[in-house]
Amino acid sequence: MAVARGKDRRTVYRCTECGHAQSKWAGQCPGCGLWNSLVESVEDRAPPGASRFSGYAGAAGQADPEPVSLATVEVEAIQRNPSGLEEFDRVLGGGLVPGSAVLIGGDPGIGKSTLLLQTVAALSRSQQVLYLTGEESISQVSLRARRLGLPCETVQILAATELERILRTADRLRPDYLVVDSIQTVYSELLQSAPGSVAQVRECAAQLVRFAKQTGTTVFLVGHVTKEGALAGPRVLEHMVDTVLYFEGDSGSRFRVIRAFKNRFGAVNELGVFAMTETGLKEVRNPSAIFLSRGDEDAPGSVVMVMREGSRPLLVEVQALVDESHLPTPRRVAVGMDGNRLAMLLAILHRHGGVPILNQDVFVNLVGGLRLSETAGDLAVVLAIVSSFRDRPIPRDWVVFGELGLNGEVRPVQSGEERLREAAKHGFRHALAPARNILRGHDPGLEAMPVKTLREAIAAL
Repeated sequence: MAVARGKDRRTVYRCTECGHAQSKWAGQCPGCGLWNSLVESVEDRAPPGASRFSGYAGAAGQADPEPVSLATVEVEAIQRNPSGLEEFDRVLGGGLVPGSAVLIGGDPGIGKSTLLLQTVAALSRSQQVLYLTGEESISQVSLRARRLGLPCETVQILAATELERILRTADRLRPDYLVVDSIQTVYSELLQSAPGSVAQVRECAAQLVRFAKQTGTTVFLVGHVTKEGALAGPRVLEHMVDTVLYFEGDSGSRFRVIRAFKNRFGAVNELGVFAMTETGLKEVRNPSAIFLSRGDEDAPGSVVMVMREGSRPLLVEVQALVDESHLPTPRRVAVGMDGNRLAMLLAILHRHGGVPILNQDVFVNLVGGLRLSETAGDLAVVLAIVSSFRDRPIPRDWVVFGELGLNGEVRPVQSGEERLREAAKHGFRHALAPARNILRGHDPGLEAMPVKTLREAIAAL
């Protein structure tokens, strides 16, 4: 690969820990002594003879900008363009913002390219779209579009991986939307490292984000993920872009979940649910229905809770299995929740609930592949464990939510009334919830039972 360095730019190797920079790579950083921490990067050359502080506005003959009061700044309304998929717009905060950079990550084959292809097909009806494919050929993308039945006559597509060529083409066409699939395949001629390396991903992403800000083009970047599920490449990649989305799903299920972990133009932790079909991704307008696919008979260890993802309450079934352990150390397995949180809840249950399960294996699972990221599911998890341990099922028309304190108290959670309304909408007739969450009026078809301690909750069921 030829290296074409500009006169005003140079290639350096900088330590990711201490920031030491040098012109050649070495296995050990001379500054801090850390091994394999020098990463190739491209930096601007300082003007000859310029000191550390003299090369800024004064050297260019321009006056330094003066600070202004934040209260005097005029705020303009953010323009949002619908993507054609309401669930996608929900996660984005209401739509696509011109000049923004959106990073989408997910496992291989989860549906990232399918989602973007459906999005650009809808956007191309009224705006100009440029789709850059670096992993697939143009014919492969065309075959997928035909299989999904998408109208892509006005979608411009280009198979390219060289950053300079991509920027020249995008600057000539000036599209409204630019899709780069994927950022790990793009490389710059300014760097010697291979495509997908830390330096290449960082430099290419920085140039594409700068192009988005200067031209007003909305840029989509598709990112690979590591085996741990994190986005591959430098962590600074997530800081550069405006929105970071993760596309998740169980390999054995047709349902897909897209989640926002960063959004400068909207709320984070929003959730969009899709179903993968033969004709592409279909929106799921009522996600609670798919997460409540319970059996016909009551079963011990199963309880429904109301969790909240962003601005949307979801009804999710929690399953627990408690069995006598034949090991010196009983197993504690949590699927869909933090294992340390489960250990704390078991200690609260033993101390303040009077349920001895020290010699029992405990398995907890959230149905549907969701992950419990809030404390409102504490009470539901504990009651599911008690139900399995005592082999006594909880009635199907009961719903439970609440946070547990270390003293065994049931603490209120956010948006309690909205959770109760969601439960009543799906036919639940009884709710076990913190006392401070049901002080006001609620749906008359739902009988809400307030509880203040864990012992009261166990006695109520």
